[in-house]
Amino acid sequence: MTLFEELQARGLIAQSTDAEKVKQLLDNEKTVFYIGFDPTADSLHIGHFVAMIMMSHMQKHGHTPIALFGGGTGMIGDPSGKTDMRKMLTREEIDYNISRFKKQMSRFIDFSDGKAIIANNGDWLLNLNYINFLREVGVHFSVNRMLTFECYKQRLERGLSFFELNYMLMQSYDFLYLNNKYDCVLELGGDDQWSNIIGGVELIRKSSGKNAYGLTFNLLLTSEGKKMGKTEKGAVWLDSKKTSEYDFFQYWRNVGDADVIKCLKMLTFVPLDEIKEFEGLEGSQLNPVKERLAYELTTLVHGKEAADKALQAARSLFSDGGDNKNMPTTVLSESDFENGSISILDVMLKCGLIPSKGEGRRLIQQGGVSVNGEKITDMSFSICLVDLKQQEFIIKKGKKVFHKISL
Repeated sequence: MTLFEELQARGLIAQSTDAEKVKQLLDNEKTVFYIGFDPTADSLHIGHFVAMIMMSHMQKHGHTPIALFGGGTGMIGDPSGKTDMRKMLTREEIDYNISRFKKQMSRFIDFSDGKAIIANNGDWLLNLNYINFLREVGVHFSVNRMLTFECYKQRLERGLSFFELNYMLMQSYDFLYLNNKYDCVLELGGDDQWSNIIGGVELIRKSSGKNAYGLTFNLLLTSEGKKMGKTEKGAVWLDSKKTSEYDFFQYWRNVGDADVIKCLKMLTFVPLDEIKEFEGLEGSQLNPVKERLAYELTTLVHGKEAADKALQAARSLFSDGGDNKNMPTTVLSESDFENGSISILDVMLKCGLIPSKGEGRRLIQQGGVSVNGEKITDMSFSICLVDLKQQEFIIKKGKKVFHKISL
């Protein structure tokens, strides 16, 4: 199976500007390609997963990835998929976020001995002469056409600033710059980047007469079409300080039955022949497959030792008297207690198990909350300080979410 065929079989490829030429580049040539990452936060998250897996697949087949960090474009923010303008970041915030991205990405990409390139578009965008930029780049873009692209159409309803309208020109210029400096002929991106990628391909052709190509990969969506990677606590991050190794493992362990095979194909390197054996399984038969998915991804992001601990902690919760030392834990202080006790709703809020007390009440009404194995039915249930001094408490939310409370 060729690389292009494998990426297709894994459900990764969405569309390309020239399918036959892109297939030739992937299967028969050593190609320099790039994917851009705007440093809008201090950690990568699940939404970046497919991009890094694509880069890794390509690198393993001899291609050279450029990880392009948006030190320049991050000063504006991509309007794609957004109904409101992104928060503007300072140069210091952007530089710090880039340093975090580099560290996390090194688990997926081999940056040694010239096998991959790290670039920062701030190096060429921040010092541009705006008049020259408009003459050399802006002249090739039709505003009428740009406003037909989905990334701008949805923003027109709420108000699209001229500030954001420049983003497509800058991303397109990135491709032209990388094409000139590194002979980069292929840009990859999520399918929501299609119009921006087309802009770069056409800019290279119009300004230099050379051919360049674009390939988009499918976004990570549930079977209902919703973006994966959101929980009641917020996004699922790759930084263990923002999403613990255990919570990261549990997110994938709890993935829906309809999504587990797709995630195994798209996000892991488990051979397709092996995954095929799981495709006929249903219900509880899928539990070992979900565990395998969680273990593979936790190993990729956090390493084998962290994955082993998370697996052990998860298994212990579903067996009699397991070891819970690796369970997510919230440490309370005596100041958290009022008159020697703290309500179950306040505890769950503090642990991040619920977004609001209203949601907590609903869960209790539905019988979805237990403390130390006892189902909670009383909304006014409290944990006493004197009891917590003598033992730890384990809160169970639903069937699969466990959290330890200690003092």
